[in-house]
Amino acid sequence: MTKEKTNRNYKDSVFVDLFAHDVTAKENFISLYNALHGTNLDAKTTEVQPVMLERVLYMKYYNDIAMLIDGKIIILIEHQSTINKNMPFRFLEYIARIYEKITTKDEKFGRKLVKLPVPEFYVFYNGKEDYPTESTMKLSDAFMQLGDNSELKNQFENANYPLEISVKVININVDKENPILKHCEALKEYSEFIEQVRCNIENAVPEPLTTAIKQAIKKGFLSDYLNRKSTEVQNMLLAEYDYDTDIAVQRREAFEDGFSIGRNEGISLGAQQKAVETAKNLLSIGLSQDQIASVTGLSVEEIEKL
Repeated sequence: MTKEKTNRNYKDSVFVDLFAHDVTAKENFISLYNALHGTNLDAKTTEVQPVMLERVLYMKYYNDIAMLIDGKIIILIEHQSTINKNMPFRFLEYIARIYEKITTKDEKFGRKLVKLPVPEFYVFYNGKEDYPTESTMKLSDAFMQLGDNSELKNQFENANYPLEISVKVININVDKENPILKHCEALKEYSEFIEQVRCNIENAVPEPLTTAIKQAIKKGFLSDYLNRKSTEVQNMLLAEYDYDTDIAVQRREAFEDGFSIGRNEGISLGAQQKAVETAKNLLSIGLSQDQIASVTGLSVEEIEKL
C-alpha cells in the first residue's frame, strides 16, 4: 500500500480518536461529560456505549462522536475548524438515524411508548476565525419566513416551533480560555497540541507535525498518547488536510451562485485560493506534488509554480 493511500485511509481525526477510540477514550470522554455538566461521574462505573454513524452525508469524518450514557442520555459532538451554520439540520439527521439504530421495529410499531434517551448537541470549534467563547445555533434559524400577513405567523410568534434543535457551540481555542478547558485536562492538552501544530505550519517550521509532537511531549501535552501513537497521529493530521470533499462542495456552490471562473472543474475563485493555501501547507509538511494534486484538485504544473 502506498503512503498516500495509507494516509487517506485514516477515517478519524485526532479529536475523535482521543475521545472515542483510544484506550483512554472512555476516561477522556467522562472527563469531558463532567466538564460540560458539572458532574462527577466515575469512568469505572458509568456505562458508555458508542452509537456513532459511519460516513454520514458527504463529510468524511462525521458523525464525529455520539455516546449513550447509562442508556439515558445521548451526547453528540462535532469538532470543526470552520463554523457550519447547518449543524442543527445535520444533527437532526444524525439523531433520527441513531434513534432508528437503537430501537427495534417492534418497539416503534407497538402500542407501548418507546422510551428514548435525551439528546444533547455540541460543536467544538478551534478554527482561526474569531468566534465567541460560547454560542447557540438553532434549527429554527433556518426556517423560512412566513410573511407579515400569514395566518400561520401567529402560531409561531413566540418561537414555539413544533420542531427545534439547539446546538451549543464551544470555542476551545486556548486564547479564549473557555472554563471547560480547566475542567477537562484531555481537552485542554488537545487544544494546546493543535495550537502548536498550527503555529509550526504557519511559521514554516521544518517537519511541523513531527516537531509539534516532540514539543508537546516535552511540554507534557498528551505525552502518553503521543508517545504511543506518534505515527498514527501524524497520519490523522495529514488526513485532516484532505481537501477533496471541501472542493466538491465549493464547486457545487460556485455553480449555484454563478461565480464559476471557467475552469473545467468549475472551482470558485475563493475555493481556488483556498486550494493554493492548502497546497502551500502540504508542501511545508513534505508531501509529494502528486499527493498534493490528488488532495487539492490543483494540477502538478500549478503546484510546481508554488
